[in-house]
Amino acid sequence: MGKRKQDLGDVPMGGTQAGDDDSDDVRSLSPRTALQWTIANTLQDVDMVNVDFEWFDPQPAVDFHGLKNLLRQLFDNDAQMFDLSALADLILSQPLLGSTVKVDGNESDPYAFLSVLNLQEHKANKLPGQTCHPRLDQVLQGQSRRQPRPLPLNELLSQTPVPPIGLILTERMINMPAEVIPPMYNMLLEEIAWAIEDKEPYNFSHYLIVSKNYEEIESKLDLEESRPQKKKKKGSEPPQRFFFHPEDDVLERNALCTGTMEYTNKQDEGHADSKRAFQELGIRTKGSLTLIDGANFENTVKALTEYLKSPGM
Repeated sequence: MGKRKQDLGDVPMGGTQAGDDDSDDVRSLSPRTALQWTIANTLQDVDMVNVDFEWFDPQPAVDFHGLKNLLRQLFDNDAQMFDLSALADLILSQPLLGSTVKVDGNESDPYAFLSVLNLQEHKANKLPGQTCHPRLDQVLQGQSRRQPRPLPLNELLSQTPVPPIGLILTERMINMPAEVIPPMYNMLLEEIAWAIEDKEPYNFSHYLIVSKNYEEIESKLDLEESRPQKKKKKGSEPPQRFFFHPEDDVLERNALCTGTMEYTNKQDEGHADSKRAFQELGIRTKGSLTLIDGANFENTVKALTEYLKSPGM
């Protein structure tokens, strides 16, 4: 399957000013795509920081450690359950599918990535993971069973053979703008179409997206300094759920079903306070699963692109 990433040119973003490169200069960057992001300094409006984001194919020679770190961030508390090295190698074994985003050229570490794995293929091959690690599909199936109402995902993963489910893994550094995500999803659509033309096993019946969300909880540090709190009444409303990534809201609204994953490895009570650097409340993170019908995936990507479109585009 030959790589045929479309050059998107300069992609406007929130607070972005279009670059001065002419079309020939932009096209010369193919197969990577240039994006200029200009940030206005909140303290001095005259100070500007220009960051060029570039999309690349996954590079086995340089991306292993960067991908492994992003996977560790994605799986959070349960990252130690998986053989992240094997998972990173698996992603890098299909360099013609998926993208990374970098700011310092091809040899630098990725700041974001998106890839898709065929659970049908890799379950048969008993990957990812080795004998001392659970396979990712086993963990996903177990989490699906634990939901208040078992997800259709559990039924899909219980079938023999497993249907061709595309497992989408994507993560980015916390300060990366959400606008880098739509190009990666749109390029993934093209790459899957090219792969199907080449008779490769990427004709998915469903897409399963792994992500994270969080709940705000009262800080243990604040409770120690305040008066005793009244016990909450039974039947009180469950805590509100928040997204780390704004695109997850669109994905869930277009999903067949969604589920929240309680991490197997629990953190101590002070862990929530360690994640409250920018707010008063503590944060308890959880995993999330979003299952999308394959026939609706393209429309979902269009909705995601429209949702994250910068004002004025």
